[in-house]
Amino acid sequence: MSEVDWLSHLLQIVTVTGQLEVRCAYGAPWRITWSQAAANEIPYHVIVKGRAIIEDPETRTARELVSGDIVLLPHGAAHVLHDGSGQTPIRTRQHRGAAGWMLSENDGEGERLDLMCGRFFIAPPHDRLIRNYMPADLVTRAMNGHGENGIGSASSQLASLVSLMRMESSGDRAGGRAMLNALSSALFTLVLRAASEAEGAPEGLLALAGHPRLAPAIGAMFADPTRSWKLPDLADLCGMSRATFMRHFQDRLGCSALDLLTDLRMSLAANELKKPAISTEAVAETVGYHSVSAFRRAFAERMGMTPGEWRRLAHNGEQAGVVRDLTR
Repeated sequence: MSEVDWLSHLLQIVTVTGQLEVRCAYGAPWRITWSQAAANEIPYHVIVKGRAIIEDPETRTARELVSGDIVLLPHGAAHVLHDGSGQTPIRTRQHRGAAGWMLSENDGEGERLDLMCGRFFIAPPHDRLIRNYMPADLVTRAMNGHGENGIGSASSQLASLVSLMRMESSGDRAGGRAMLNALSSALFTLVLRAASEAEGAPEGLLALAGHPRLAPAIGAMFADPTRSWKLPDLADLCGMSRATFMRHFQDRLGCSALDLLTDLRMSLAANELKKPAISTEAVAETVGYHSVSAFRRAFAERMGMTPGEWRRLAHNGEQAGVVRDLTR
């Protein structure tokens, strides 16, 4: 199983859409403040040209971003982007384009910045699956590769995608909004691919998927989460003893393989429960449970509500914010 397989299966379970919201053209000094995102939103920033400092006010950590860097914040943490000078930022002005995104500019004469900002939207209740298994922040770089992987590398593909986004956001062309939204959605997938392929992949699921010995188990669980997997089966796929497999998995993910499997099943179940013609008993069997009471317990524990409560919320068309608050 390749990394692409697990990612494709994840995105079949979890619907992710994206949109570009702001294109920033600044000269230093400048500063942008972003508040905590809603539970089903992931902010992203693309440094097209120039550099920026991204700062987390809560942890008081800072990191420099340079041309080609793409940062996602899967936990939606509040953050600040600035030029690093410490000077009072110059006032900005905004113009909204026909494609729906906003151009923000200033008259700063210092180092120039070309920045694209947007967000991804995760259909509830799947935001918890993303947040539980992704790092708080994820930085990858879009590069026109000439190395070992050449133009086929994920970073090179990202460079091409960012170039397309830049062109689409440089004017008001027919279909511009649809194109930018579609490209934003593709950006999410490519960033996760690049991160899982990179040396020293970040913590969580991306580190597991990129781990040469553990990747077969990840691929198998994502490909068939309803199968009655046992730890010895998964360990055999990885050529490990049960104890070694459990230790490596726990060390890298912070939970067991069966915990991940349960979360995948509950996300599948949430999708199935939206279908009015399918009973809870049938959903339980579909996602690998022989006991409907065991399924109800697992669903309530992971989702914070019973299958019936989730079904009613979904069918009544409750606003995403209500569902999100109940499933955090």
